Amino acid sequence: MSDLGLPDFIGVCGTLMVGLAYLATQMRWMNSDDLAFPVVNLAGSFLIAFSLRYNFNLASALMEGFWIVISLIGIAQYLRAR
Repeated sequence: MSDLGLPDFIGVCGTLMVGLAYLATQMRWMNSDDLAFPVVNLAGSFLIAFSLRYNFNLASALMEGFWIVISLIGIAQYLRAR
């Protein structure tokens, strides 16, 4: 952990955000229909994508790309329903 650079630290924070959002929905602490769920996922994915600019991995980049698009769709659906 002492060799953890800033991009890695930012990516780890993003991973924790996405993972905790998923845990929160599974534990029924957060509803996936709430705006917070796609917003937290979007923010976490952007942080992970930032770290991928420094330590690129194609599979992870594709996953984060999908995650960002899906989160944006969720936000748009929430706003459209209001």
